[in-house]
Amino acid sequence: MSVRAERAEKILAGLKTLYPDAHCELNYGDAWELLVAVILSAQCTDVRVNAATRALFKRYKGVAAYAEADPVQLEALVRSCGFYRMKARAIIESARAVRDRFGGRVPGRMEDLLTLRGVARKTANVILSEVFGKAEGVVVDTHMRRLCTRFGLTDEIDPVKIERDLMEIVPPREWGFWSHSVIWHGRRVCKAARPACQDCALRRHCPQRGVDAD
Repeated sequence: MSVRAERAEKILAGLKTLYPDAHCELNYGDAWELLVAVILSAQCTDVRVNAATRALFKRYKGVAAYAEADPVQLEALVRSCGFYRMKARAIIESARAVRDRFGGRVPGRMEDLLTLRGVARKTANVILSEVFGKAEGVVVDTHMRRLCTRFGLTDEIDPVKIERDLMEIVPPREWGFWSHSVIWHGRRVCKAARPACQDCALRRHCPQRGVDAD
């Protein structure tokens, strides 16, 4: 076992102790609503997304409603999430694709999900794990990138390459839990500007790479 794999194993054990119930913190009722929420979550907090989707999910019911949505009205509802024009366009175009090409159902295959506007591997991995129970990769968001660099588990900056590195050292059966728990740790302890290293239960396993530069 490599040094990185051994470290990942120890960190994983620590995460299981810290966050045994780690889960997706986006609110949703079905696969389509989760897809919408994850699109909105790009460069935005889950708290803000959940605040926006409360009104959004009441206004639009089902894929067909989004496919026919007026862009200006949809933009107004998601404005607080940032990049609202781009995100509204992605939601509408994805809804039309799901309606026209997938029979109104969010597809359960990575290759199909990646054809939807606004969907990259991060979004697809969330959908596949949460809705379909498929572990096809690791969710790499800003928290995952930051923490896995600090953990010394990757030297990459590209999300796809980071995911590849993690998939080599984290067991496939743990990809879903790893995705949620690392993100939880990033939000609660290992923050971008002021990581609480002195209070971190994972400190003894973490080389704290780049922390002094943050």
